Amino acid sequence: MRSAQKRNGDHYTSNKYSVSTYTSKFNSTHLENSESFDEMLESENSSMAERLYDLERQVLEQQEEILSLKSTLAEVLRRLNLLDCNSSRVSSSTSSSSSYETTIKNNRIRSSQITTTAPATTLDDWRLRRSGSNTNSTTNSPSRFQANTKVTNLNRRSLHHQSNGSLHSADSQSSTSPAASPLPRPATVHSTAAPLQLSNNNINNMNNINNNNNNHQSSTTNLMSQSSGGNMGSPTGLAKRWNSTGDFVVTSPTNSSSSAMLQNSRYTTKSLFNLQTKNSQNSLLKHGSNTAQYEEENQSVRMYLRGRPVVLYVPEKRADAVNYDITKVQPAPSKKLKLDWVYGYRGKDCRSNLYQLPTGEIVYFVAATVVLCNIDEQSQRHYLGHTDDIKSLAIHPNKLLIATGQCAGQDRRTASPHIRIWNSVSLATMAIIGVGDFQSSVTCVSFSQADNGTLLLAIDDSTEKTISVWEWQKGDTGKKITETKCSVDTVVGAEFHPLDRNQIITIGKNHIAFWTLDQNGALYKKMGIFDSREKPKYVTCLTFTAFGDVVTGDSNGNIILWGRGTNAIGKFVKKVHEGSVFSLCALRNGKLISGGGKDGRLVLLGEDLTPAGVENYVEPHFGAVRVVTQGKGMQLLVGTTKNCILSGDLDIGFTPVVMGHTDELWGLAIHPNMPQFITGGRDRLLQMWDTLSHSVVWSKDIGEQIQCVEFLPDGELVLVGTLTGKWLVFDPMTRELQSQYTDGNEPIQIIKASPNGTLVAIGSRDNTIYIYQRTGVPHKFNRIGKCNGHSSFILFLDWSVDGEVLRSNSGDYEVLFWNPNLCRQITNSSSLRDTEWASNSCAISFETIGIWPEGADGTDINVVNRNLDKSLMATGDDFGKVKLFTYPASKPKSLSYTYGGHSSHVTNLAFLHDDTRLISTGGADTSVLQWAII
Repeated sequence: MRSAQKRNGDHYTSNKYSVSTYTSKFNSTHLENSESFDEMLESENSSMAERLYDLERQVLEQQEEILSLKSTLAEVLRRLNLLDCNSSRVSSSTSSSSSYETTIKNNRIRSSQITTTAPATTLDDWRLRRSGSNTNSTTNSPSRFQANTKVTNLNRRSLHHQSNGSLHSADSQSSTSPAASPLPRPATVHSTAAPLQLSNNNINNMNNINNNNNNHQSSTTNLMSQSSGGNMGSPTGLAKRWNSTGDFVVTSPTNSSSSAMLQNSRYTTKSLFNLQTKNSQNSLLKHGSNTAQYEEENQSVRMYLRGRPVVLYVPEKRADAVNYDITKVQPAPSKKLKLDWVYGYRGKDCRSNLYQLPTGEIVYFVAATVVLCNIDEQSQRHYLGHTDDIKSLAIHPNKLLIATGQCAGQDRRTASPHIRIWNSVSLATMAIIGVGDFQSSVTCVSFSQADNGTLLLAIDDSTEKTISVWEWQKGDTGKKITETKCSVDTVVGAEFHPLDRNQIITIGKNHIAFWTLDQNGALYKKMGIFDSREKPKYVTCLTFTAFGDVVTGDSNGNIILWGRGTNAIGKFVKKVHEGSVFSLCALRNGKLISGGGKDGRLVLLGEDLTPAGVENYVEPHFGAVRVVTQGKGMQLLVGTTKNCILSGDLDIGFTPVVMGHTDELWGLAIHPNMPQFITGGRDRLLQMWDTLSHSVVWSKDIGEQIQCVEFLPDGELVLVGTLTGKWLVFDPMTRELQSQYTDGNEPIQIIKASPNGTLVAIGSRDNTIYIYQRTGVPHKFNRIGKCNGHSSFILFLDWSVDGEVLRSNSGDYEVLFWNPNLCRQITNSSSLRDTEWASNSCAISFETIGIWPEGADGTDINVVNRNLDKSLMATGDDFGKVKLFTYPASKPKSLSYTYGGHSSHVTNLAFLHDDTRLISTGGADTSVLQWAII
């Protein structure tokens, strides 16, 4: 029995051991299976995340390709429509180009200096032909207005503020600026553009280009105030004393009925259908008025400038002065201006303002003008809706709409800070955002990316650095969702996250912030955490990887990756650059380009942010890197701090495609027999420009701040006046300094050579005119005397045709006449009433009575000039306007055309030697504008 129990116990023990072994094996197998399952699940999750990232990248790439195709189609349709509309126009510059080619053949040495020489039929000529006068596509530029509410009349600006580059006629630039009446009556302005006749398939395709705007109706009211007008046909109305510019508003009789219809209708803005725009309101003309009186006894006109009387004698022998009647209205000129080319770029203090559009154009801004430039075709188009300096720019996800933000001007009624959203194909304004809401400059704008651009972000550079988010398609002025204080320090960049709809990143002094926009419109901020790493003084730039990670550069030269959805550092790459990292550009292949400021290097970074060993640099005389963006293919576009735009790649280097000045610009001189001109500014740069190739022939730093420039009549020498009392003589062919002279220690305000080039008058700020005579040695001059008599600084000078008389204007509105050979004043000015003048740069003369507006300050007009055939006169003023008058503007009621584009005071202007173009220079905006005369 015991043996049986033993056997049973052994059997039990054996079974127990077997069960234990089985359980252990089962648990071990289960654990192994569980671990394998976890590994497989983790691997699957990782693989799924990678596939998701790949899909997101593919979607973004496909969206870019689709947008590129749609934009290209839009560009083709625009060009076909343009060629069809302007096929009958004859080029206005054929004679100019022919003359230029002849001059080039006869001056081979000089032509060898030109960067780009125009072919027999120049691109400039072709562009002028296709931008010919089209009376069915005219628009008006902005004018002065009054604001009585928070949302001012700027909201009511016409939706078509464009230049005529390759799309529009001359009238799109011409505008008038009648003084605002006490109670302006805004008139609703609507688009009357005829849509293109497209097939149903084309229409369906085009509807997808800008689906956010298909149901968006945009209506604004014209900015111009309508003054009560007098009866132009009434002799009584002409003879009466005028008090308002509304007395001389002229409308087109043929368009009066259509104008009334426009003022009482609404329109719907479609994305690309309204490619050809018509004039949104009748052309108005502005007159100049003052308290001028005609004194019949001595046949003179007495006018007052700031209370000072100025007596100007009426010529007796000139046909334009026979039977002079001060009450008559001087008609506007038969010709107009069309903005032809803009020289310059604003990179010295602005960021993220250079982009390549799918149509092949690059877009950037300078002064109050947005430039759309096709480098290959040498053509430009211009958006001119802004009234002051543009400070920011953003591209909509559809690559067709553009948002630009401006700063506040001195007169908040005419230059309130706001954002304008406009179509890059038709140049039609879609919305005007933030008038009355922003306090200072709009320094950053950004469209939301993940929801196809329904939201717009803005940073107001006010004391509190306000961040606001807008539903910009809600009404004509958008709807502000939220607004809050952003930072106590400077904000230099702000962007919506490309993949996360409600995330915003801002960067600037001492911070990077990650914002979340909740469903209720509230913004919540998390500051970036640097942990133990040194916090930079500035986070200077940002971009995004294809996976949604944020990459930033800072003032220490470091590049940092912040993981998607976090505010913690994911990767830190130290000292990629010496000094600040000014720009980061994410390439289409997933790599990045970083641009350094101090070292000027452009470095290629791999997807892991490590330098790939490929780099290049920007030459120091072009400035430090400000912004880098990808152009066509692997081409890079680089904007610099010295207002240049370079094109190239890391292998072959970079060449300039846009050059400009970097400081206040005053000096301008026209070559006497070639389509070229010279500019000089406070940046010490003396630059020769070619108007047909639109390029810089040469540029030279002369080491002195420049105030004025003058060509001798034979074109062999250039005279340069500086702020230190020196004036220098340069050879424009060799660019070498030939000689220099000093007259006092005050700035040389103006230099004027006599018609035969033997005498030179130097007008100084020390109230003296110095007279020099050219010697037998071409670049040597001898001083023959000084003309003393003015009680203020010398502003303007004119020589008589025979070189025997000199006329001068001073800063206190004094007009004096001189015998330059004796350096003595001619006190009997009435005896000079019939003197024929070789130029008309004096702003106070009988020929310029009509340029002075009612109640004008004498400092309002900075420059006046006459063309060679004595039919036109142009002025530049403190309000950034160029005005075109009929010459002579000898009637107080002289009508003119007004043109915008500059954002600062217009410091100088001059007609080319063949009267085909006008050049104007801006002061603080450092821009040079070239106008075609049509």
